[in-house]
Amino acid sequence: MVKEITCNQTRVVTTHRVMSADLNEHETMFGGKLLAMVDAEASLAAVRLARGTVVTASMDHVQFTRPFVLGDAAELQAFVTGIGKRSIEVFAKVIVEEMATGKRTLGFSCFMTYVAIDEAANFTDYRLIGEDDEQAFLMETYQNRREHRRTERENLAAVNAHVNLDK
Repeated sequence: MVKEITCNQTRVVTTHRVMSADLNEHETMFGGKLLAMVDAEASLAAVRLARGTVVTASMDHVQFTRPFVLGDAAELQAFVTGIGKRSIEVFAKVIVEEMATGKRTLGFSCFMTYVAIDEAANFTDYRLIGEDDEQAFLMETYQNRREHRRTERENLAAVNAHVNLDK
Protein backbone atom coordinates (compact mmCIF):
# COMPACT_ATOMS: atom_id res chain seq x y z
CA MET A 1 0.00 0.00 0.00
CA VAL A 2 1.39 3.39 -1.03
CA LYS A 3 1.64 5.96 1.73
CA GLU A 4 1.08 9.47 0.39
CA ILE A 5 2.68 12.40 2.17
CA THR A 6 2.75 16.03 1.10
CA CYS A 7 5.80 18.25 1.31
CA ASN A 8 3.77 20.52 3.60
CA GLN A 9 3.21 17.68 6.06
CA THR A 10 6.98 17.65 6.56
CA ARG A 11 7.43 21.43 6.56
CA VAL A 12 9.32 23.06 9.41
CA VAL A 13 9.30 26.83 9.90
CA THR A 14 11.33 28.54 12.63
CA THR A 15 12.50 32.09 13.13
CA HIS A 16 15.70 33.18 14.84
CA ARG A 17 16.58 36.76 15.72
CA VAL A 18 20.22 37.53 14.90
CA MET A 19 21.89 38.60 18.14
CA SER A 20 25.42 39.80 18.88
CA ALA A 21 26.45 36.30 20.07
CA ASP A 22 25.69 35.02 16.53
CA LEU A 23 28.12 37.40 14.80
CA ASN A 24 31.62 36.85 13.45
CA GLU A 25 34.42 39.40 13.13
CA HIS A 26 32.71 40.85 10.02
CA GLU A 27 29.61 41.69 12.09
CA THR A 28 27.55 39.15 10.12
CA MET A 29 26.11 35.86 11.29
CA PHE A 30 28.79 33.20 11.67
CA GLY A 31 28.32 30.62 8.92
CA GLY A 32 28.91 27.69 11.27
CA LYS A 33 26.12 28.89 13.54
CA LEU A 34 23.74 29.05 10.58
CA LEU A 35 24.78 25.58 9.35
CA ALA A 36 24.15 24.09 12.81
CA MET A 37 20.75 25.77 12.98
CA VAL A 38 19.81 24.49 9.51
CA ASP A 39 20.89 20.92 10.30
CA ALA A 40 19.00 20.82 13.60
CA GLU A 41 15.77 22.20 12.18
CA ALA A 42 15.85 20.48 8.77
CA SER A 43 16.27 17.11 10.49
CA LEU A 44 12.77 17.61 11.91
CA ALA A 45 11.35 17.57 8.37
CA ALA A 46 13.05 14.21 7.75
CA VAL A 47 11.75 12.82 11.06
CA ARG A 48 8.23 13.89 10.13
CA LEU A 49 8.48 11.43 7.25
CA ALA A 50 10.62 8.72 8.88
CA ARG A 51 8.92 8.81 12.29
CA GLY A 52 12.20 7.44 13.60
CA THR A 53 15.77 8.52 14.22
CA VAL A 54 17.74 9.89 11.27
CA VAL A 55 21.36 10.95 10.91
CA THR A 56 22.84 13.62 8.67
CA ALA A 57 24.52 12.07 5.63
CA SER A 58 25.29 15.16 3.56
CA MET A 59 24.75 18.84 3.05
CA ASP A 60 25.17 20.05 -0.51
CA HIS A 61 24.37 22.86 -2.91
CA VAL A 62 25.15 25.18 0.00
CA GLN A 63 24.63 28.82 -0.98
CA PHE A 64 25.15 31.80 1.30
CA THR A 65 23.45 34.45 -0.82
CA ARG A 66 23.10 37.39 1.57
CA PRO A 67 24.66 38.16 4.95
CA PHE A 68 22.58 38.22 8.11
CA VAL A 69 23.28 41.21 10.36
CA LEU A 70 22.43 42.19 13.92
CA GLY A 71 18.69 42.58 14.38
CA ASP A 72 17.67 40.66 11.25
CA ALA A 73 15.24 37.78 11.52
CA ALA A 74 16.39 34.51 9.98
CA GLU A 75 13.33 32.49 8.97
CA LEU A 76 14.23 28.89 8.22
CA GLN A 77 11.89 26.79 6.10
CA ALA A 78 12.56 23.13 5.36
CA PHE A 79 10.59 20.31 3.76
CA VAL A 80 11.19 16.89 2.20
CA THR A 81 11.87 16.95 -1.55
CA GLY A 82 12.99 13.38 -2.25
CA ILE A 83 12.80 9.89 -0.80
CA GLY A 84 15.09 6.90 -1.28
CA LYS A 85 14.94 3.49 0.35
CA ARG A 86 16.31 4.76 3.70
CA SER A 87 17.37 8.26 2.69
CA ILE A 88 15.41 11.49 2.79
CA GLU A 89 16.36 14.71 1.00
CA VAL A 90 15.30 17.96 2.66
CA PHE A 91 15.45 21.39 1.04
CA ALA A 92 16.24 24.19 3.48
CA LYS A 93 16.10 27.90 2.86
CA VAL A 94 16.68 30.77 5.23
CA ILE A 95 14.98 34.06 4.49
CA VAL A 96 16.49 37.25 5.86
CA GLU A 97 13.95 39.76 7.09
CA GLU A 98 15.16 43.27 7.78
CA MET A 99 13.02 44.01 10.81
CA ALA A 100 13.11 47.79 10.36
CA THR A 101 11.70 47.64 6.81
CA GLY A 102 10.07 44.21 6.48
CA LYS A 103 12.13 43.52 3.35
CA ARG A 104 12.63 39.78 2.83
CA THR A 105 15.42 38.19 0.79
CA LEU A 106 16.82 34.70 0.35
CA GLY A 107 19.94 34.51 2.51
CA PHE A 108 20.82 30.82 2.37
CA SER A 109 19.74 27.54 0.81
CA CYS A 110 20.93 23.95 0.68
CA PHE A 111 19.87 20.34 0.41
CA MET A 112 20.34 17.98 3.34
CA THR A 113 20.30 14.20 3.10
CA TYR A 114 19.32 12.20 6.17
CA VAL A 115 19.39 8.43 6.56
CA ALA A 116 17.17 6.38 8.85
CA ILE A 117 19.37 4.53 11.34
CA ASP A 118 16.92 1.63 11.49
CA GLU A 119 18.30 -0.69 8.81
CA ALA A 120 14.82 -2.18 8.36
CA ALA A 121 13.42 1.22 7.36
CA ASN A 122 12.09 1.28 3.83
CA PHE A 123 10.45 4.33 2.29
CA THR A 124 10.01 2.88 -1.22
CA ASP A 125 6.24 2.66 -0.71
CA TYR A 126 5.99 6.39 0.07
CA ARG A 127 4.71 8.83 -2.53
CA LEU A 128 5.68 12.46 -2.02
CA ILE A 129 3.27 15.09 -3.27
CA GLY A 130 4.27 18.68 -4.02
CA GLU A 131 1.69 21.40 -3.50
CA ASP A 132 3.20 24.40 -5.27
CA ASP A 133 5.64 25.24 -8.08
CA GLU A 134 8.67 25.36 -5.77
CA GLN A 135 7.97 21.92 -4.34
CA ALA A 136 7.13 20.40 -7.74
CA PHE A 137 10.36 21.70 -9.30
CA LEU A 138 12.51 20.50 -6.41
CA MET A 139 10.88 17.07 -6.52
CA GLU A 140 11.33 16.83 -10.31
CA THR A 141 15.06 17.56 -10.02
CA TYR A 142 15.64 15.21 -7.05
CA GLN A 143 16.96 12.28 -9.13
CA ASN A 144 19.62 14.51 -10.76
CA ARG A 145 20.85 15.63 -7.33
CA ARG A 146 20.80 12.04 -6.07
CA GLU A 147 22.94 10.87 -9.00
CA HIS A 148 25.32 13.79 -8.46
CA ARG A 149 25.73 12.76 -4.80
CA ARG A 150 26.50 9.18 -5.82
CA THR A 151 29.22 10.40 -8.17
CA GLU A 152 30.61 12.71 -5.49
CA ARG A 153 30.76 9.81 -3.00
CA GLU A 154 32.76 7.78 -5.52
CA ASN A 155 35.14 10.70 -6.11
CA LEU A 156 35.54 11.24 -2.38
CA ALA A 157 36.33 7.55 -1.86
CA ALA A 158 39.21 7.92 -4.34
CA VAL A 159 40.49 11.00 -2.50
CA ASN A 160 40.15 9.31 0.89
CA ALA A 161 42.19 6.36 -0.35
CA HIS A 162 45.11 8.80 -0.69
CA VAL A 163 44.68 10.70 2.56
CA ASN A 164 47.66 10.21 4.85
CA LEU A 165 46.58 9.66 8.44
CA ASP A 166 50.14 9.60 9.80
CA LYS A 167 51.03 13.24 9.10
